[in-house]
Amino acid sequence: MAKKIYFASDFHLGSPNHKESRIREDRIVRWLNNIEPDCSELFLMGDIFDFWFEYKTVVPKGFIRLQGKLAHMSDSGIKIYFFKGNHDMWVEDYFTLEMGITIISDEMEMERGGKKFYLHHGDGLGPGDSNYRMLRKIFRNPVCRWLFSILPPRIGLGIATGWSSQSRIVNTRVEEVYLGVENEWLAVHSREVLQKKHYDYFIYGHRHLPLNIKLKDNSLYINIGEWFTFNSYAVFDGEELRLEFFEPIDQQHLVELHEKANKN
Repeated sequence: MAKKIYFASDFHLGSPNHKESRIREDRIVRWLNNIEPDCSELFLMGDIFDFWFEYKTVVPKGFIRLQGKLAHMSDSGIKIYFFKGNHDMWVEDYFTLEMGITIISDEMEMERGGKKFYLHHGDGLGPGDSNYRMLRKIFRNPVCRWLFSILPPRIGLGIATGWSSQSRIVNTRVEEVYLGVENEWLAVHSREVLQKKHYDYFIYGHRHLPLNIKLKDNSLYINIGEWFTFNSYAVFDGEELRLEFFEPIDQQHLVELHEKANKN
């Protein structure tokens, strides 16, 4: 069986509550079971958790089924990459030590099947993401991380739980609107990168909309969406990169989004 590379992001486990996150976690594990037979590499491109902070001896509880599945896949020889998103940027070495997962802090460039890839969670890039650019600098500051680390876990993770309840992913149907091919800020950023270096594929998360935008005749931008509404992901079969969906929850929203995209 030909091996494939899979990309997914923005599970936001922990938001809006444990009950709904568990339902979403089960769906994610079903997807991982489905792709495992032909998966050679798995790229988890940020915001897998709605909050994650590693103390020296404490990590957030919950979502052990996902972690167990990832450990099994890694042990079976599947290479897994975990990108730091704006919600789980405080990942350190837990996933590496326990599951052999490679942690990516910023962008990653790679070549597979003769195609060049540019990968990034997507936060802080392009002209329309100034708020996240500022938050990214603050939260990734070592002093900020140290200040949070001196809080007892009960207090620190309690603050995080309250923050997760206000996550924008909870209101994605209201907030996330397709801006058109010329105004999608990650597409704008990708075009700027293309002026300096060629990539066949740009893949991001963060935007929460599954998007497939042609930048040039031989360059494509794909946003892999989220797992509240779309359950969207990308797959590269060695020749072609495709955007696909696993048990999409809101078919009508998906149809409406594609109609708008086709008009542009």
